[in-house]
Amino acid sequence: MTIELALLALSTGLGLVHIVVASHSASLQRGYRWSASARDEPADPLRGVAGRLDRASKNFLETFPLFAAAILSCTALGRHNGLTEWGAQLYFWGRVAYLPLYAAGVPLVRSLVWDVAAVGILLCLAALLWP
Repeated sequence: MTIELALLALSTGLGLVHIVVASHSASLQRGYRWSASARDEPADPLRGVAGRLDRASKNFLETFPLFAAAILSCTALGRHNGLTEWGAQLYFWGRVAYLPLYAAGVPLVRSLVWDVAAVGILLCLAALLWP
């Protein structure tokens, strides 16, 4: 298994962490009775850490398909080089750092870390265009 595929697998696990942490945080704020309900009625917006964890989870789910597509495309085409290795590392570790920074409400650094992960995706895409 290449480092890129290993980091894709780890990123999938990180996505599950995002979902579970956001879900439990929302349940703590709204109550587990709400979590077990059909949720047909609109709920008040999540506040504080629960809201930030929910937004971080949604943000992860926006970027992960792009990362996965880039890694799987590189793998299918046999593109494995420094760009793909660095790209996968930057994406994964950037996303790992992003979650606690967003949960803690750290403004500017969180955005810069998001940029690091985005650069990771761009490096993988560059490997597809310039073998």
